[in-house]
Amino acid sequence: MSKFFSDFKDFAMRGNVVDMAVGVIIGAAFGKIVSSLVDDLIMPLVGVATGGINFTDYKWVIQKAVMDGQEIVKPEVTLNWGTWIQTVVNFIIVAFCIFVMIRFISSLRKKKEEEATVETPAEPSKEETLLTEIRDLLRQQNKK
Repeated sequence: MSKFFSDFKDFAMRGNVVDMAVGVIIGAAFGKIVSSLVDDLIMPLVGVATGGINFTDYKWVIQKAVMDGQEIVKPEVTLNWGTWIQTVVNFIIVAFCIFVMIRFISSLRKKKEEEATVETPAEPSKEETLLTEIRDLLRQQNKK
């Protein structure tokens, strides 16, 4: 049984797993921030621009609720297409933010790669060095 826990510890402490866990946690928090951005800032502005429409109120009632006085015997069955539209907008914003972040990280990596390739030029080969020496000797002889 201790081998099992030892193997699990080795698996869980690998860099990839820990990085992935951090990414999932940050992603969940980022998702909440974007959901709040959509729900609390963007959709109200869209509602004002479209004449006070609140998309979460839009639904298609498939079956009305069955009531017995004030008591609901069977709740209504609906397709909440307005909530779906809001969720699609939420997804588009999250996808755009991730795209911008990945593009920014890629540009930073590209700059690092360019800096690494701008290093000193390679040493000339033995043949080039020999030819350069011969050229210099010929120039000296021609000057005399």
